[in-house]
Amino acid sequence: MQFETDKSLTELNTLGFSQSAERYIEVETDEQLNEAVEEANKQEWPVFILGGGSNIVLTKDIPGLVIRFTRETLNYENRGEENSWLFRLKVSAGMNWHRLVRDSMSRGLPGLENLSLIPGNVGAAPVQNIGAYGVEIKDRFESLRALHLPTNEWHTFDHDACEFSYRDSYFKRHTGEYCITEMNLHVGNDKPFETEYGSLKEALERQQLDKLTPVAISDTVCKIRQTKLPDPAQICNAGSFFHNPVVPETQFDGLKQRFPNIVAYPQEDGQVKLAAGWLIDSLGLRGDRRGAVGVYDKQALVLVHHGGGTGTELVAYADEIRAGVEEKYGVKLSVEPQVV
Repeated sequence: MQFETDKSLTELNTLGFSQSAERYIEVETDEQLNEAVEEANKQEWPVFILGGGSNIVLTKDIPGLVIRFTRETLNYENRGEENSWLFRLKVSAGMNWHRLVRDSMSRGLPGLENLSLIPGNVGAAPVQNIGAYGVEIKDRFESLRALHLPTNEWHTFDHDACEFSYRDSYFKRHTGEYCITEMNLHVGNDKPFETEYGSLKEALERQQLDKLTPVAISDTVCKIRQTKLPDPAQICNAGSFFHNPVVPETQFDGLKQRFPNIVAYPQEDGQVKLAAGWLIDSLGLRGDRRGAVGVYDKQALVLVHHGGGTGTELVAYADEIRAGVEEKYGVKLSVEPQVV
């Protein structure tokens, strides 16, 4: 196989940090992936799987071999009775996530509309258990296929095996062990629309729609996200940089007494999810800038790179923000993107 050496990754990470890969290759078949991993294991090179580059912070050059799985295939299989609208959606990991969502919308199939405009590729979606506006990937997930990198063996994971939780999964807890190449989702009219989430509910009510459709929800989600999240092509960013912390109800009650305006969302398990953006914004940091990095001026949950900076600078600034939130609220923020 032909590996590129000293490959620049500047254009392959949405934060735009100028790091490189010692060796790099793009593959689009299972056989090519097996061959690349076999060579890496033979040479004792560490393997790093790179997807859309929208959820990583590069702080250094990546040693060994960086692999991008680029196959983009999408198939729909009717899994219900004749004339039913229940489909299994089989999609390869290299496809852009939002492209997948819009394709399902174009076929009139509900299920993914709340997850519109989430950046990145399909392969990263189950790792992060991506979610937005009351829906997570686990709610539509059936199974996936992944290559175990240390052994170069293929495995199939069903829903339970993925161990999904809030922005977490088995794969996130076993970083670097698997390359996901294909995922099966279920879409169709087997579930009601999820429209009760805060800003989405308000935006839909303002439109006074005669009929609620997947496309209408998707379009509304896109408009909301575009007002809060900068386009990486315009301002380098990795989307939401921090998880919304989940705290016990007793802890929230204490915070509510001290900070009556705190923004939070009750969870089904009795805990309470705090809005990390509100916590950061309350420190007066929205629009703050430290050299080449800073906080986005329209959404404090997003950290941005203005150019000429490093991942190390961004991580250091993120640590300052986390320390400020913990000092004021006694709440620890965790970083959402993978720091490399």
